[in-house]
Amino acid sequence: MKRTLLFLLFPAFALCASAQPALRLPSIISNHAVLQQSSSVKLWGWAPCTWPVKISCSWNPTDTVFANPGKDCAWNASVNTPKAGGPYSITFISDKQKLVIDDILTGEVWLCSGQSNMEYNFSWPQGVLDAGDAVDKSANQSIRFFQVGRGYNNFPQTNCEGEWKVCSPETVKGMSVVGYFFGKKLNEVTGNPVGMVASYWGGTCVQAWTPGFVFDKDPALAKTAAKVKPVSWAPVESSAIYNAMIYPIVPYKIAGTIWYQGEANTDNPEDYETLFSSMIKGWRQAYQNDFPFYFVQIAPWSGYGGISAALLREQQESALALPNTGMITVGDLVDNIKDIHPRIKKEVGNRLVNIVLKEQYGVKDLQPYFPRFAGVTIAKSKAFVSVKSLSRLSCKEKEIKSFQIAGTDKKFYPATAVVDKKGNIVVSAKEVVEPVAVRYCFTNDGVPNLFDSNGLPLMPFRTDKW
Repeated sequence: MKRTLLFLLFPAFALCASAQPALRLPSIISNHAVLQQSSSVKLWGWAPCTWPVKISCSWNPTDTVFANPGKDCAWNASVNTPKAGGPYSITFISDKQKLVIDDILTGEVWLCSGQSNMEYNFSWPQGVLDAGDAVDKSANQSIRFFQVGRGYNNFPQTNCEGEWKVCSPETVKGMSVVGYFFGKKLNEVTGNPVGMVASYWGGTCVQAWTPGFVFDKDPALAKTAAKVKPVSWAPVESSAIYNAMIYPIVPYKIAGTIWYQGEANTDNPEDYETLFSSMIKGWRQAYQNDFPFYFVQIAPWSGYGGISAALLREQQESALALPNTGMITVGDLVDNIKDIHPRIKKEVGNRLVNIVLKEQYGVKDLQPYFPRFAGVTIAKSKAFVSVKSLSRLSCKEKEIKSFQIAGTDKKFYPATAVVDKKGNIVVSAKEVVEPVAVRYCFTNDGVPNLFDSNGLPLMPFRTDKW
């Protein structure tokens, strides 16, 4: 009887054993990945909770790391990466299950995120005006990118769709043009492998990219975030995109983030600085890392209402109060002010990487900073604007454009502007006898034409707070 009972029970035991949870990894920990060099990086995944996971990295094969899965079968461990190099492999073992990921490099890992001007890739039918033959010459084993699949959810997700791809004429076509040129120059200048983690979605608002705990802690901010209007092309619910497209990759060690977004928030521009700064702080809290964050001021476009884009650009600049942040302006990189997607993209990536190379990698021979407003003095009917710049500004056209001036009636008129011998910009208009305020490119579609000796344009500004 006992032998019969054991015989009957054996298939059930075998079935249970064969049905144990599989050893698996998140999609971002896979073949061709780039890990942040010379760092303690986190590896994680899922496995039967009764067996420790053994992790062996080929750069240090004698040092086996163990991770004990919890009751939910999730595990994580930290390993120390070597300086830039590779290729390497990493082996994961759980009981009799084994996974090996190959062709791993160590180098610099950057997250590029935002909406459509970051998403803009080489395959878009509009094309890229300044890319040249970049696609044909893009083959490079040291540049890889991981494209996070679009997704949204009311709750944080533990994994996302995506795979690491090695840069080639075939694979690069789907990559962000801005992100590609950022990574390309970073690789060329540092000599290190570069991994770009791409997570973006055109037409998305900043609220959807912000962690839920940020709003949980600040009911007033949550109320502000709720002002966003529904759209047909993307979710606008607070945290919905963060939950599916950022949260799953949060454990992955990054060197920093580049960001191009803001167009979708021009309906309520006055809220953007608060929301944007909260998102940056929320990401840093989630990553447990105050990583550098560099972003693009939105480009001129005639389709915005009122002066909403000008106000939002001002809000973007205000976010620079956060430490370890930087901003570039791209007002001059516009081929058509009636197109919200400028086709000049390589220079956007280069401007971002230049400031990153200067501030994060110590490249001294770069001059990546934009001339900016310093002060204004009124003398009779003229306003004398001083700027912080490398040299006396120059105009690339016959006359300086995009200046406005107003008196006490707060009515702005197009102004004449000249640069005097001292480098001040002298602004005046026949309609304004006693000026009190000056604006430069403070419209939705104002294109700058005053430049510093490094070829960068004067940033938009206003002297009033009307």
